[in-house]
Amino acid sequence: MASTMKAAVIHTAGGPEVLKLTQLPIPTPQAGQVLIRVRACGLNRSELFTRQGHSPGVQFPRVLGIEAVGHVEDAPGGEFQRGEVVATAMGGMGRAFDGGYAEYVCVPAGQVQAIGGGNAAIAPGDAATKERSEEQQMPPMPWETLGALPEMLQTAWGSLFKSLRLKRGESLLIRGGTTSVGLAAAAIAKAAHGASTVVSTTRNSGREALLRASGADEVVLDTGSIAAEVRKRCPGGVDKVLELVGTATLDDSLQCVVRPGGLVCMTGMVAGKWSMPDFTPMDSIPTGVGLTTYAGGAEDFVATPLRDLVDQVAAGELKVHIGKVFRLDDIVEAHRCMEENRAGGKIVILT
Repeated sequence: MASTMKAAVIHTAGGPEVLKLTQLPIPTPQAGQVLIRVRACGLNRSELFTRQGHSPGVQFPRVLGIEAVGHVEDAPGGEFQRGEVVATAMGGMGRAFDGGYAEYVCVPAGQVQAIGGGNAAIAPGDAATKERSEEQQMPPMPWETLGALPEMLQTAWGSLFKSLRLKRGESLLIRGGTTSVGLAAAAIAKAAHGASTVVSTTRNSGREALLRASGADEVVLDTGSIAAEVRKRCPGGVDKVLELVGTATLDDSLQCVVRPGGLVCMTGMVAGKWSMPDFTPMDSIPTGVGLTTYAGGAEDFVATPLRDLVDQVAAGELKVHIGKVFRLDDIVEAHRCMEENRAGGKIVILT
């Protein structure tokens, strides 16, 4: 194995151009850690915020990236076998320590999940695969698909079932339906868990077909004030709301739930606003309706039935939408694409 790796490093906050490709030493894992040869990683909105300087706890220089999939290179504690196909996410990746925008990442073993694969075979794109081919599992699907899944699925799953406690037969509004998490949440809620009605929002009427293909029964054009329209389409309002736009629309989303026992979960901050300047709970929260959040830490990631979800994706039972795929060499353009909302689904980086 070489002693250095390619990585995208950020030294100061700014635009996409602050992501600089460089060579770094490959980390040396200690007991309780896993060194992963990264094959792919998904891009996430939180990484954009960190790059822009909106994550005050993050110190630069830093390799961003809160998730990754790949092969185990080394696990000194024996938690995983060399060559296993694994996924990792959260737990400080790309924030407290270097993350997935690199050819290798070293993470705590407690935030790694084995996600299966076939018999050992040569994995494309690795110069050393010929020597190690007998040790490496094939991924259960192409890396560009697998790389989209860890954070997207754990966020959608955790929001729906840990925070919203969605039950079969309930109606669900997804505010920010064309985000990667919104698309995944619609698919999981409708196809896998029998939500009675899924309403997804978009600001672009041209995205209706995409939303319906993901599982949405109703599509609402988001003008910023949609409560009356949602209650018109779902008399009495919806049972649950997954808020992915953020505080900019949270007050209006609360008005979409008027049934006692209803819940609104704020998970995303696509609009980039972190707080509500004049939030008055007695006015904003309907009687009997609850407001919660989902942050999705490492413990939530390992509690997600990721392998089952991956199997459903591989079998075609759970539809996921890959927006665009880039190489690590093109990380600047990939971030620009994310910032300009041009992907139409999850952006994936191949290393």
